[in-house]
Formats: sequence, structure tokens, C-alpha cells
Amino acid sequence: MTWTANSCFVTLAILFLWRVEEIAEACSCSPSHPQQAFCNSDVVIRAKVVGQQEVDVGNDIYGNPIKRIKYDIKQIKMFKGPTQDFDVIYTAPTSAVCGVTLETNGKEYLITGKVETDGTMHITLCHFIEPWDILSETQKKSLTQRYEMGCECKITRCTSIPCMISSPAECLWLDWILEKTVNGKQAKHYACIKRSDDSCAWYRGAAQPKKDFLDIEDP
Repeated sequence: MTWTANSCFVTLAILFLWRVEEIAEACSCSPSHPQQAFCNSDVVIRAKVVGQQEVDVGNDIYGNPIKRIKYDIKQIKMFKGPTQDFDVIYTAPTSAVCGVTLETNGKEYLITGKVETDGTMHITLCHFIEPWDILSETQKKSLTQRYEMGCECKITRCTSIPCMISSPAECLWLDWILEKTVNGKQAKHYACIKRSDDSCAWYRGAAQPKKDFLDIEDP
């Protein structure tokens, strides 16, 4: 009986640790340049958040209800996505499982997200979601054309020196190295654009002076 009890305890402990590890890893995602977020998302919209409530969206394999936060929104503009407008978006209930907390006082956001098979829009902490008023003018303008022009390019994030690109169709993202932030000059003021020779290069928005393309030598 003791051996059986100990065996059950060990099994439960392993399952518990596995579950904790699963939850801890569930929200692991690498920072992405705004252009990458645009290209990798099903939907990109500007919207005003006007309400929220916790809802049940089904049951898990054990019969427990699956909770989600439903945000009521007023879509202002769609930059990418299906023809339908969205009036609600869903997210997990806590940040531990990638849930997103949004202000519901009418604050405007740029929201990127995923469309599920049932046609609903879902967002996580791994998506690019920012208050509209903190975006740079270049970021706002790039949503209508420039980001899409560079979706065939690859943006490679440099986290340590040395780092380099492996093909001409890549742009090296150096914000973390140069400014110790992923929200630096390249994120705010540049888009990675495909050129006529099929290579890719950083393009500076019109609001920035100097030359249009940023040439960065490999470290």
C-alpha cells in the first residue's frame, strides 16, 4: 500500500511539474519587428476597446470549462484580414497563458491577431498590440503598404555580436545591440523592403531625414 501510495504521489508530482512547465512555456515567444508581426498575422486592425467580460468557450478534455476574456471593440480600420469587420476579440484569462490586458475606456490600439476556424479573432502576448497614439508616423504609414511589400523578406534579430545575414533577402535587426531595446530606431522608423534585384534592405520612412535605404555591414 505504501509503495502504491508513493508511486501515485510521484506520478501526480510529475504530472503537476509537467503541467507547470507546459504553462510556463506556453507564453514563450521571441520579440518581433512590427513588420514581422504584420506579415505573420491573419488580421491587423486599428480598433477602440469599449468593454470586456469573461466567457466560457467550451470544455477541455476533462470536462472543465475553458475561460476566455471577450473584448468588445469598435473596428476603425482593417489593414490586413478578411472582408468581415470584427466587433469582438478573444484572449486567455491571464498573462500566464498569454492573455492580453487591454484598457476598456475607449482606448485605441493597433491589434494583430489570429483568425480561428470558426471565424473569431484571438490575440496573445506574442502578437504585436500597441496603443495607437504611441506608434511612430512611419509605423502608421507602413501599415498601408510598406510592410506588405517586405513580407517576402526575412528580418533577422541580432542578439549578440557577431551576427550576420545568410542571404541577400534578409535584413539585420540591430535595435537590441545598438539601443538595448526591441523598440528602437529600426522598429519605429524602418521597413525591410524587397528591391528590384530581389535583395532586401531597410527603408527609412519619409519622416526621417538622410538617405532612404539603411546600409548595415555585417559585424
